[in-house]
Amino acid sequence: MSDTSLPLIRDVGLTGLLVTFGERMSEEANRAALAFRAAVEAQGWDGVEETATSLTSAFLRFDPLRLEHDDLSARLSEMAAAKDWKQEPLPPGRRHWRIPVVLGGEHGPQFEEAAEAAGRSPEQATEDIAASRIRVLTIGFAPGQAYLGELPQHWNIPRLRELSPNVPEGALVAAIRQLIVFTRTTQTGWRHIGQTAFRSYRPEAETAFPLTPGDEVSFTPVPAADLPTLRDDSEGGATAEAIG
Repeated sequence: MSDTSLPLIRDVGLTGLLVTFGERMSEEANRAALAFRAAVEAQGWDGVEETATSLTSAFLRFDPLRLEHDDLSARLSEMAAAKDWKQEPLPPGRRHWRIPVVLGGEHGPQFEEAAEAAGRSPEQATEDIAASRIRVLTIGFAPGQAYLGELPQHWNIPRLRELSPNVPEGALVAAIRQLIVFTRTTQTGWRHIGQTAFRSYRPEAETAFPLTPGDEVSFTPVPAADLPTLRDDSEGGATAEAIG
């Protein structure tokens, strides 16, 4: 795939279409996917039943009894060619989340290893994370689980060669310039660098996924002694404000 072939529209099964804006993750490709999905939803086309975004693509699921494949593909092609989606503003309704996190120690056993891989001291790594305001790039792997990025280039650290057998719900993990707050206890090939009390999957709530693609997240390092109190708070100590 070359830049000249993008955006690229492809079939996903019999009832899906995928509009791709980049062959690898970049801020511009992610911006385009988010903006394009919002524009499609604003059209309100009868027969489009679901939309979603990945790191670099927008997905549409449609009812072929109400909307013909060729008709929808033509509409998408026209929309995709109408403007430079990589320069479009992010969709409205976004929020900026500030989430407390305990970095290192028993709550982040691979923090120093991750910092070393990034060429940073633990103090510098803490400063990097505290200073970064990163985007919810997409939701995936598990319900409500947000991929957050991108961190500075020196955080382009690889995944582990072997899986960590178990990291807890709320764990903050790092790899390939991205962070994730895990929604449940699970294995991972990403480095476990910290612990939050934030729940990004809330099946009992009206809004099960508090984080939405396009939201922005800042992490505030706090002492380990604060973690029990944060766990007593329904938001895990996190706050959110509207930004768009």
